[in-house]
Amino acid sequence: MSGRRTEVVDLSVVVPAYNEEERLGPTLEAVTAYLSENEGRWGEWEVIVADDGSTDGTRETAALEHPRVQLVTSDRNRGKGSALRLGVAASRGRRVLVTDADLAAPITELERLDKALSEGHTAAIGSRSVPGAAIDNRQHRVRELLGRAGNFLIRTTAVPGIRDTQCGFKLFEGDRAREAFAASRLDGWGIDVEVLQHFHRSDWPVAEVPVRWSHQPGSKVGPLDYARVLTDLARLRARAVRPADLLVTVLFLLMAVALYSGRVFDPDHRYLPDSLQDQNQWEWFFAVTADNVAHLRSPLFTDLQGFPDGVNLMANTVMLGLSVPFAPLTLAAGPAVALSVCMTLGLAATAAAWYWLIVKRVVRQRAAAFLGASLAAFAPPMVSHANAHPNFVILFMIPLIIDRALRLCAGTRVVRDGVVLGLMAAYQVFLGEEPFLLAALGMTLFAAAYAAVRRDVAREAWRPLLKGLLIGAAVCLPLVAYPLYWQFTGPQSYRSVLHGDDVGNSPLSLIAFAERSLFAGDAQTANSLSPNPTEQNAFYGWPLVALAFAILVRLWEQALVKALAFTAMAAAVLSLGPKIRIPLTDTVYPGPWALLADKPLFESVIEGRVAMVCAPALGMMVAIAVDRLAATRAVGTMYFGFLGVLLALAPLVPAPLKSAERAEVPAFFTDGTWRSYVREGESLVPVPLPDSGVAEALHWQTAADLGFRLPGGYFNGPYGEDRIGIYGASPRYTSNMLRDVRWTGVVPIIGKNWQAQAKRDFAYWKAGVLVVVPQPNDDKLRTALHKLTGRAGKWTHGVWVWDLHQGGKGLSGGSGRRNPTATDQRR
Repeated sequence: MSGRRTEVVDLSVVVPAYNEEERLGPTLEAVTAYLSENEGRWGEWEVIVADDGSTDGTRETAALEHPRVQLVTSDRNRGKGSALRLGVAASRGRRVLVTDADLAAPITELERLDKALSEGHTAAIGSRSVPGAAIDNRQHRVRELLGRAGNFLIRTTAVPGIRDTQCGFKLFEGDRAREAFAASRLDGWGIDVEVLQHFHRSDWPVAEVPVRWSHQPGSKVGPLDYARVLTDLARLRARAVRPADLLVTVLFLLMAVALYSGRVFDPDHRYLPDSLQDQNQWEWFFAVTADNVAHLRSPLFTDLQGFPDGVNLMANTVMLGLSVPFAPLTLAAGPAVALSVCMTLGLAATAAAWYWLIVKRVVRQRAAAFLGASLAAFAPPMVSHANAHPNFVILFMIPLIIDRALRLCAGTRVVRDGVVLGLMAAYQVFLGEEPFLLAALGMTLFAAAYAAVRRDVAREAWRPLLKGLLIGAAVCLPLVAYPLYWQFTGPQSYRSVLHGDDVGNSPLSLIAFAERSLFAGDAQTANSLSPNPTEQNAFYGWPLVALAFAILVRLWEQALVKALAFTAMAAAVLSLGPKIRIPLTDTVYPGPWALLADKPLFESVIEGRVAMVCAPALGMMVAIAVDRLAATRAVGTMYFGFLGVLLALAPLVPAPLKSAERAEVPAFFTDGTWRSYVREGESLVPVPLPDSGVAEALHWQTAADLGFRLPGGYFNGPYGEDRIGIYGASPRYTSNMLRDVRWTGVVPIIGKNWQAQAKRDFAYWKAGVLVVVPQPNDDKLRTALHKLTGRAGKWTHGVWVWDLHQGGKGLSGGSGRRNPTATDQRR
């Protein structure tokens, strides 16, 4: 037995042993003789026997005296996994062969495995189950059937695509074997599966090679050992949720609370000014959904806004997948509290879901996965949308859908995974269709890139993936068919929403910093490069872009890195829109988005939002880089690598979202005074009518428990004969005029024509009362209403009112019959 040496050898052979006094000697003699006779073929070699606390004469075996055989020992018996971990850690080979002490697969089969590694694989496992394998001496039939059953359970529950995980004859690239075994936790037979899972998650290709195998008398591997493997795997899964995972989840929750700290502790009285009018809109969505649920009405339509035409709720982003489950909280605590809790928990859950996916599929280092998931969930565009768009920040289903699609690619449980994918997709439809469409676009870009660099994987994956997607569609479509039918053909449906021709990102926005970046935020630059504070859809900063390029160059050999980089770059280019203007010039080039801009569904997408796809792609690239840096032994590389990651991510740390004291709701709405003016079938008309620019009336309505209906509003609805989607109700002459007075302070000349038009519009809205709250130019609005109605307004309970009922018949054409309980009758 030689002392421990440090120089690298070409091949290490690791033999785990426990009470192998009789079989170890012949095995070592066969292995050393073969390698000595083929020195020119295998180069420098070593054999390491990892004794697992044997109690017989294993450690005194004469063959251990060979100068190239090394014995490493454990103080007690712990299991095959512990022995293998010990032996592989002691190895020095560029390649590492693991073989059992019974040498059931002859050492000459090493040539087959070595050929597979020479063809580009990182591991080659001997298999008794693939075509070409030969079994010379079979086990007893019952024993063999039990073994096959156990192996089937293992490969279907743990390692998809590998038929024979437990054959003890495997060849690995040395460094990757040492990394995988060092990361393992199981001491029993399940280590074989655990190591193969590590290779699968790391995107290291594994070949299953047919070998000649014979059952050896006295073999310690029996049918019950497969049960032990399953037990080991169950323990591994039980330990999969580590304290670090719980800590990360708590950190994500604290990060979300910190981001929303200006509102989360007093949501009823705080407002996010950068949400513009969207906070009012989303609180109204939660309130009307809870009201519909409480009174057993359809959650797909309401006439509380846009009266008398109403609002197609399915054609608006009401997030029924959350607003319905949150209905009890909305009814008990109010929509402001429900929305605040939903967005805070939803953002934390999204970060946790990305973390789970990265740990499962990308890296094992928890710290690396934390950084990657933080970037995916708290990147600048996500923080921007966190002001106002819960459908774009509550994305916890997207990582789950990605994982299920990857399961389909393995081709093991296609039917089950297809069904689950269909259910997930159906639920995501009720969380947000536009983010689902963008996620699907990102997954398509990634799949195309990965297939291009790993054609062997694509050839194996496309059939089960296609089959699973068809099954998923068959499950999903019946669940969403009626809601989608209502969305696209029901009352107040529309064709598409036109956002204008200038909603693509500027190339400069990809390398600039967002307004809410804590250390590098530049509000002036960010606002000049984006439509508004809620649509800062890029702003990843030039240091992160440079870091991503460096990761791509340094880890070019990894197919996953190439595919992620392509996904990020393609999404960034698509987000520039159908026309790309070169910064600081008047030069304009057609962009690839032009190919999608007029296609169904895509025509309603704000193309700048496609850059949000970059967040998880960049997050995973950062996670891979940090994971690789943590494993390196070069101190300089580690230092400068971590410094680069820190310098790239630090400028993107978000500052808490801005918040302001919320305007108090006038007592007219909160104390029920409005009930004296609004009769059954009538509406309350705020002046000007609520729209996307001023939607505080929605807050008044929710404060009044949705007791009255509103004309106008902030929602998506149809306009004109072509039913083009617009923000708000179809405008009328009077609503346009009053809006202009509010914004300009100029009252037009109002004569009989305007008065007649106002009477028709009031009648269309079935107006019972006109209400003006204190606001800019409210004196001009009162003047205009005085001229339209022929009388001055009355100040009462904090507002000016114009009662349109005159002796039983007012300007609205109402019935004149007062009904203080109209709300209850409507319900």
